[in-house]
Amino acid sequence: MDRKKAKQDYKQALRPMGIVRVRNLKDGRCYLMASADTRGAINSLRFQLKMGAFATSPELARDWKELGEESFVIEVIDELKPVEDPEHDYRADLQVLEELWLDKLKPYGDRGYHTLRRQPKG
Repeated sequence: MDRKKAKQDYKQALRPMGIVRVRNLKDGRCYLMASADTRGAINSLRFQLKMGAFATSPELARDWKELGEESFVIEVIDELKPVEDPEHDYRADLQVLEELWLDKLKPYGDRGYHTLRRQPKG
């Protein structure tokens, strides 16, 4: 196999996708996110938190800095299985999966690092 073909195959290969959770081991609070590349998301989250630059949740970044990395675990809690269609767009699937986990864990207030979204009326 030549390098060009190997590179193309790598780019087209599906990466593990699903829900990533950052869990505070001291108080159980958590942060959830859906990702089309869970390994990449874990690396990115860890890097941003170490740099103190996690704009999505400044409260999580503050706790990470105060409590230290050893007080947190970053893990994949659910994986999305690939479908047969190579052209399938997984964005909607990931969004639904994330909403299911947000509804299940309710990571708001003293349970998590998310802000409760207002539901539209009607």
